[in-house]
Amino acid sequence: MSLDIRTGILTAQVIIAVLVILFTWQGIRSIRTARRLPFFRMRRERMLRGWRLLFGAVLLVVFVLLLNSQVEPLIYSYFPPTATITITPTITQTPTITLTPTISLTPTITKTPSVTDTPTITPTPYVPIAVETLFSSTITPNPDAVFSELTFSNGIDENYTALNPNTVFQNPVGHMYAIFSYDGMVVGSQWTALWYRGSELVHFETIPWDGQTGGLGYTDWEPRPEEWLPGEYSVKIFVGLSWKQSGIFNVEGEAPTAAPTETPTLTETPTRTVTPTRTPRPSATITPSRTPRPTQTPTPVPTITLTRTPYLSPTPTLKPSPWPTVTKTLVTPSITPQPTATFLPTRTRAPTLTPSP
Repeated sequence: MSLDIRTGILTAQVIIAVLVILFTWQGIRSIRTARRLPFFRMRRERMLRGWRLLFGAVLLVVFVLLLNSQVEPLIYSYFPPTATITITPTITQTPTITLTPTISLTPTITKTPSVTDTPTITPTPYVPIAVETLFSSTITPNPDAVFSELTFSNGIDENYTALNPNTVFQNPVGHMYAIFSYDGMVVGSQWTALWYRGSELVHFETIPWDGQTGGLGYTDWEPRPEEWLPGEYSVKIFVGLSWKQSGIFNVEGEAPTAAPTETPTLTETPTRTVTPTRTPRPSATITPSRTPRPTQTPTPVPTITLTRTPYLSPTPTLKPSPWPTVTKTLVTPSITPQPTATFLPTRTRAPTLTPSP
């Protein structure tokens, strides 16, 4: 089969177009699959493969444009086209019979729907003010941090892998985990997980990030069994105030009834009347040994006896003489001083009372 230059170029363009479509589809599919992988290395490899396929598709599109605008004239410059004789067929007009319709169809009425469904706008999740006031981190979070889709499970192993993941759980639920993979986190930046039952906030946690920059993590909630009411639950992940990821699961079946708490009945305890046996106090006989004061023996004061020398009889002389000279001898009495009375009473302690049993 011989092909001319124009046909060959068109065939090449069709093949390249098919390859562009195939590369684009494979690249998009690889990127979507990478987002669901829990392991960072596998997710990165799958993501790079998808972008390579998309880049290859772009190169093929550029090559098709060059093939149509540049390659074909370049080939004709080396291989000039030859003129081909085109046979023009002669048209012979054949009279046709025109049928005249006898019945005109009445157009039917097209029903216009009376109610038009207007799609509702889904608001972007946000952190409530009451939770935002609890932020304690001052480190600016990374706006390019990414989180994978949330996987819900009643248990995890030591590698943070979900055990029996599901989106529908039967009561009693117990301990619920929302597992995710992440990348680009800054240690110390604020992150928040909000748990909703419908539109009601039932649980949250907001703390500075204490994990690695990339890997696996989880947020969990373990309320009382009676708090697992049936309905739709959602978990929303935020880094700072930026929403990153959301997940939904459902709880079916009635929640367990809380065990009734027994109210203790107060029973009056009879008071025991104790009749005390009164023991009379012992009659303490205090017999103080009183030492009488010492008797003061007065020392008699000696009497002073004055001894007067009697007058001497004058000796008669022939001549009268004057009065005789009287010599007085003063006698100094010896006075004995009065003794000082010294009182040294003996103090006897009061007796100690010893009660009789």
